[in-house]
Amino acid sequence: MLNDKKILLVHPLGYRADAAGRDISRIANIMPPLGLASIAAYLEQRGIGAEIVDCYARPDSDRAIRDYLLAEKPAFIGLSCTTSSFHDGIRIAELARQTVPGIQTVFGGPHVSALKEQLFTNFPAMDYAVIGEGEETMAELVRCGRDDPASVKGIIYRKGTEVGFTGYRDKGLELDDLPFPAYEKLAGFPSSYMLPIFNYPTTPNTSCISSRGCPYACSYCDRSVFRRSFRYNSAGYLYEHLRYLSERFGIRHINFYDDQFTFNRQRVEEFTGLMINRPLGMTFNCAVRAEHIDPELLVRMRSAGCWMMSLGIETGDEELLAQHRQNADLDHLAQKIRMIKAAGLRTKGLLMMGLPGETEASIRRSMKYVFSLPIDDFNLAKFTPFPGSPIYENIHELGEFDEDWEKMDCMNFLFVTKGMTRDRLETLFQEFYRNHFKRPKVLWGYITMLWRSPDSWLRFLGNLTSFIKFTRNTTRHMDKEN
Repeated sequence: MLNDKKILLVHPLGYRADAAGRDISRIANIMPPLGLASIAAYLEQRGIGAEIVDCYARPDSDRAIRDYLLAEKPAFIGLSCTTSSFHDGIRIAELARQTVPGIQTVFGGPHVSALKEQLFTNFPAMDYAVIGEGEETMAELVRCGRDDPASVKGIIYRKGTEVGFTGYRDKGLELDDLPFPAYEKLAGFPSSYMLPIFNYPTTPNTSCISSRGCPYACSYCDRSVFRRSFRYNSAGYLYEHLRYLSERFGIRHINFYDDQFTFNRQRVEEFTGLMINRPLGMTFNCAVRAEHIDPELLVRMRSAGCWMMSLGIETGDEELLAQHRQNADLDHLAQKIRMIKAAGLRTKGLLMMGLPGETEASIRRSMKYVFSLPIDDFNLAKFTPFPGSPIYENIHELGEFDEDWEKMDCMNFLFVTKGMTRDRLETLFQEFYRNHFKRPKVLWGYITMLWRSPDSWLRFLGNLTSFIKFTRNTTRHMDKEN
């Protein structure tokens, strides 16, 4: 007899567990699955028992999944999947069905929200898919979905040979009405999770999400889960969230995993006012757009504990940038980056290589632009056209695209724009990274991390061999399932 008041939520790894120790992305950053933790808290609040197995933090989790399924016999297993982890999610769903016959599988995440019904044809292990936000939909699905799935808005369901989509929910959730994520259900939290190396001053630390969606419409961004909506927590809720993390888990630094932290200036002013007047002894990072910062706000944010800001540069070729995002003004962006640095904040640039229309000349312009700026750190991703992004719709017209979902992790050049080759892109990618680390100012910045972020240096030295290998072969060291 299955327990229809219990569900196991799983965050798949996406590749073989024995390769996890060599995976440079895990070595550099393990982020908690905040979406699943939020769903778990929401379900628990409504009398539904929810447990989480995060295979990314604990790669060898098949036994933990089996043990829970056999002991608790939950009626549902939920799997939150990116594109690269979707096939692993299917494998776990098949494992669950073999372990507990009759269990219902529920898939969520950006990949299924983007591709919807077409996945059900090729993957019979899928019983349901949650399209969009998961909290309210999952609660309704567990309560009545087995008997009447058509009554639950926001799902795709399989009934015999038919597949049906019940349509989008009428409106998004009020974020301030949600309970704080169930961090306590993440095994080993917070020590089993790590922010990006050299991106924090102290430990323990973690990530936090204070908004959903984005008001902009860049060509490369997946919009499938939140679509065109943009909502955010109030300043008061956000302050209480941080206070909870500090008092319950001893967290001393937060990375806000929001696309646009400073979009609503009044919210930021209220939040920073709370942090200044009632200090929590915490610091934080955030991502911003150049349009939504100014000197007065930056000084205020630093006083409130802001330690680092990240900005999406994407490319240093203004003509190419204008093809893919709004407000492509590189002079304005450079001015704001210098403004951040002048305010005493660490700066991080977010870039990608291989956009449609990229040329060797545009990559050279990007190098020249980035190296002219006071950027302390940067992240260079390999452009990947994800389902759900506007550019995915006609990507095959723009170049050669090897749509291998398991490799769609921004660390492989699966798309090669016209006029370029994969080998040349790889060579230029390595050159970009090496030249960044050769710059004296950058090297000195990393040296100062000895006293500004000593834990980062310990992690770096402990994994020195892996980082050196990455500079020579900038792909993930992982193997697929046989």
